[in-house]
Amino acid sequence: MALCLQACTEQEAAAPVPEPAPRYDGVILNGTVYDGSGAPGVQADVAIDDGRIVALGDFDSDNTKDGGFTIDASGKAVAPGFINMLSWALDSLIHDGRSQGDIRQGVTLEVFGEGESWGPWNDTMKAEEKARQSDITYDIEWTSLGEFLEYLEQRGVSTNVASFVGATTVRVHEVGYEDRAPTAEELERMQALVRQGMEEGALGVGSSLIYAPAYYASTEELIALTSVAAEYGGMYISHMRSEGNRLLEAIDELITIARESGAPAEIYHFKQSGESNWSKFDEAVAKIEQARAEGLRISADMYTYTAGSTGLDAAMPPWVQEGGYADWRERLQNPEVRAKLQEEMLDREADWSNLMLAAGPEGTLLVGFRNPELRKYTGRTLSEVAEERGTNPQQTAMDLVIEDGSRVQVVYFLMSEENVKRGIALPWMSFGSDAYSMAPEGVFLNSSTHPRAYGNFARLLGRYVRDEQVIPLAEAIRKMTSLPAAHLGLRERGSLVPGYHADVVVFDPDTINDVATYDDPHRYAVGVSDVIVNGVQVLQDGEHTGATPGQVVRGPGWTGWQD
Repeated sequence: MALCLQACTEQEAAAPVPEPAPRYDGVILNGTVYDGSGAPGVQADVAIDDGRIVALGDFDSDNTKDGGFTIDASGKAVAPGFINMLSWALDSLIHDGRSQGDIRQGVTLEVFGEGESWGPWNDTMKAEEKARQSDITYDIEWTSLGEFLEYLEQRGVSTNVASFVGATTVRVHEVGYEDRAPTAEELERMQALVRQGMEEGALGVGSSLIYAPAYYASTEELIALTSVAAEYGGMYISHMRSEGNRLLEAIDELITIARESGAPAEIYHFKQSGESNWSKFDEAVAKIEQARAEGLRISADMYTYTAGSTGLDAAMPPWVQEGGYADWRERLQNPEVRAKLQEEMLDREADWSNLMLAAGPEGTLLVGFRNPELRKYTGRTLSEVAEERGTNPQQTAMDLVIEDGSRVQVVYFLMSEENVKRGIALPWMSFGSDAYSMAPEGVFLNSSTHPRAYGNFARLLGRYVRDEQVIPLAEAIRKMTSLPAAHLGLRERGSLVPGYHADVVVFDPDTINDVATYDDPHRYAVGVSDVIVNGVQVLQDGEHTGATPGQVVRGPGWTGWQD
């Protein structure tokens, strides 16, 4: 017996000591993992540590560090965080950094810069922006675009943030609101501002050409600005000069800018505005496909609704808006100007983009006023308000702009449902809300909004993937993650692979849905249970944790990269 005990003891001493189980900041267990590539989901667990994806494999709760998180994703999809290619969550993030409307849909990156960027600003531009503030007020503590993004990060935001440098912004910086070409010296300074923005991490140059003063920019001016961005690997992205009557010509201009500048180009919120233009879908796609076949990287993004949202400035020709809001307002009080303007607002052959004419006054919904006395009209159509006031819709639009001290925010019903579905299916299409990221509380309730602010991404996954099966789930995830990340030139984001930043969303494919409507838009989407940003849990079991781990995400030209 003694010999046996001695032998057994010696055998035990010789046996290898098992390695302790690795422990991580967080693990996501039992989910179906979609890596963002478009490949089918696989059953796997995800380990997260130090803000990064560490491994996909087989783990359990014992692999979580003390104080870390364990998420049981049984029956749920696990995907990279979604990229909002067109976000206006600027002052809304300053007011409430939680980004509730987007976080609750799985968005982990807000991309700004549709024509206007919050930097570079000069003192005049800062004063103008301060004067435009209404319900949300704040001190402007930055000048450059890079400083603004860092301001958001330091203030605390739940989502990551990135931006294009606005072609309109650099034009206003040097030319103001005049309808003229920049001088050679002004254009050189505008290019220098783009160069500064790219070195600060901008993603490229963004334009919004239906609006004054952006409308005054020539194709050559845009090529000159975009050529600078191309030197840094940046892209051109545009709300084109027309989305309706001159849609095809506008696509030609975008392709020309890409070809001449050497930069890739993307179309913001791809659409065919107005029923008379719905039939242009095939020809529009054919132009893009032909350019892609030539070797140009042309792409697009969209929102998943048949209505757009902007201001009543998109109902009036650019000439009346020259000089900025104060000059526009003064002209609108001139009887001769009003008579001429009314005639042009009814001209279906005009070469400017008239969204109110495309939607009709009955398809123009009033949703946002600065003047509290006008908020009684919120949620009503322009035709209804015109009838109540006893003036025609065109005169009513002019009067509302005068009385509100702003362009007045509206929703225009413009697109066909069939074209929305066809757009979603295009392989080079990504998605953007074109909206703020809000919460149904406080000052956000002073105005209505477009339901896309709360439902754009959930609507894609619920209505168009699950219910109508327009595209498979794995493909939809690719279009919201790795596809836009590649287009933007982002480093180590957009995919669930080891070494990448841990931006992750966990959602139930069977229940995810948009709930917001045009009548009741301030309603959170449902079906997303957990969201992780840079390795930190921001949404837990459907509730915000209060965490604000968002970071500035910089483009390929940033001078701070360490290769």
